[in-house]
Amino acid sequence: MIKAVKVRLRPTKAQEIQLRKSAGVARFAYNWAIARQKENHESGGKFPNDQYISKQAIKDACDTYRRFFKKQSGFPKFKSKRRTKPSFYNDNIKLKFKAGRFLIEKVGWVRISEAERIIANKFCNPRVTYDGKYWYISVGMEAEPPTIALTDESIGIDLGIKDLAVCSNEMKFENINKATKTKKQAKKLRRLQRKVSRKYEMNKNGKEYVKTGNIIKLEKQIRLTHRKIANARLNHIHRATTALVKTKPGRIVMENLNVKGMMKNRHLSKAISEQGFHLFLVILAYKCAIYGIEFMESDRFYPSSKTCCKCGHIKRDLKLSERIYKCPVCNNEIDRDYQASINLARYCDTA
Repeated sequence: MIKAVKVRLRPTKAQEIQLRKSAGVARFAYNWAIARQKENHESGGKFPNDQYISKQAIKDACDTYRRFFKKQSGFPKFKSKRRTKPSFYNDNIKLKFKAGRFLIEKVGWVRISEAERIIANKFCNPRVTYDGKYWYISVGMEAEPPTIALTDESIGIDLGIKDLAVCSNEMKFENINKATKTKKQAKKLRRLQRKVSRKYEMNKNGKEYVKTGNIIKLEKQIRLTHRKIANARLNHIHRATTALVKTKPGRIVMENLNVKGMMKNRHLSKAISEQGFHLFLVILAYKCAIYGIEFMESDRFYPSSKTCCKCGHIKRDLKLSERIYKCPVCNNEIDRDYQASINLARYCDTA
């Protein structure tokens, strides 16, 4: 089993400059490859062969372009210097680890935090990234999968906006975006964005905007606030998925949501994007694979919320505003999200 580990780098000022240069080179190489692929396609040529190229950034660009034509992803975009997260690939053969330090190509020996998490000397797919405040390195290492005794329990999970997840075993995970700390950070972000917008208007010179030192400081604060909010959401998802896996169920069933279609609702799109439904699914799926738990998604049109969990009656006219399900046949009254999770837990037996 390949286990991915991400640890923080502690570079010197000179090393940080070199890390930024390496990320810039990778971004330039990626954009160059995308441009060449686009030119070749428009002129009726074939994809350039990337096997002779050692730069991983160009290989990534070629793979991205191929995935688009296989309908596995959207059309590849050029990486912006201002908007793209700085990152680059380090040759796994040249990457060395010794005494709490990584030997990174063109940078040298860089100290890391949590050196005890690195348990091997051979690595795969090492990537160096920058999140706006700190530099990190993520590596894949060979590790033995854990062996745990699983129960026969089947857990159904219903994702939503009111709560992140409602489970059939009565576990419930709140919407982190409604927490006081997250609300304060969101309010701070809005205030900073308005402030920097006013600064741009004050320093407008014709059709051009002059970026002053105060604007640069404000934009840095905005990036750090975005980072804090994103980390809080990611941490919440990790805590929720870990808590579910630690119950050691034999099976976990989730609903297959059409997130792309849901995002077209202008009233709910912001709340849906903040919840991170797809990220929750991806993280839970790989944690289930590690522990040997069966993970599956229900059919997209499975009426989990409309089906009475007692008599099986399907209420076709159930509205989104009806938070309590009232069955007209058996008079069952139950929270619609909890009922959906119960039906999903039984999905394996009824599908």
